[in-house]
Amino acid sequence: MKKFVSILVLACAPALAFAVGEHSGGHSMGGHSMGGHSMGGHSMSNVGKPGDPAKVSRTVEVVMDDAMRFTPAQIDVKAGETIRFFIKNSGKIPHEMVIGSLADLKAHAEEMKKMPGMQHAEPNMITLKGGQRGGLVWTFDQAGTVDFACLIPGHMEAGMVGKVNVN
Repeated sequence: MKKFVSILVLACAPALAFAVGEHSGGHSMGGHSMGGHSMGGHSMSNVGKPGDPAKVSRTVEVVMDDAMRFTPAQIDVKAGETIRFFIKNSGKIPHEMVIGSLADLKAHAEEMKKMPGMQHAEPNMITLKGGQRGGLVWTFDQAGTVDFACLIPGHMEAGMVGKVNVN
């Protein structure tokens, strides 16, 4: 029996290592890759696409804080504009900014509740520890409303959300 268990563990080790690699570094969640413009079968094309840093139209500073707010929470851009978000976490706890549709953000927030230590590596999201600064470049290619939120469990529910109005 002991030999059988050892063989079973060795046989499963590559699959376990792959699964751990998927969630500790990247953030591929079997059909939930937001950076790949699809999350749970929802199209993300209406929220834009990763921007080319060489084509940035302007920079918008966004501050995240422990009051569970983004400042500003409303941002106006023009369709076709590439924005560099300069993001600062002025709080003491980690926060993140994730760009997407409200439906996709809510679905992703539910996944985060199941896997709270999940790390992100997609171009539409950034996670910052307290006091850290970072950047995100995004092209808003269609008119409409694009949402952003902090998907760390409890943060979105506490009101850490914002909107980009694309005209």
